[in-house]
Amino acid sequence: MSVDIATVKRVAKLSRIACDDAKAEKMQGELNAILGFVDQLNEVDVEGVEPMTSVVQMDMRKRVDEVTDGNKADDVTANAPASEDHYFMVPKVIE
Repeated sequence: MSVDIATVKRVAKLSRIACDDAKAEKMQGELNAILGFVDQLNEVDVEGVEPMTSVVQMDMRKRVDEVTDGNKADDVTANAPASEDHYFMVPKVIE
């Protein structure tokens, strides 16, 4: 897959990158090199290879999945101008 100058300019415009003709030609070469590398990666046979979280074999650290209220209600509402029973109090806006 290769990218033409029109596509480079369109991508640059969408990315809000200022791009004159000289810069567009340079970007075209860089984008084509990136896409060529991606094509090389697509050729690699990964059949039977399990996904990894790291290059070093290790178990993921896990925590117990417990539902709590956080015990932070007092801290959260401490700086509120007005609060009651751990809720923010706001003025009425619709009458």
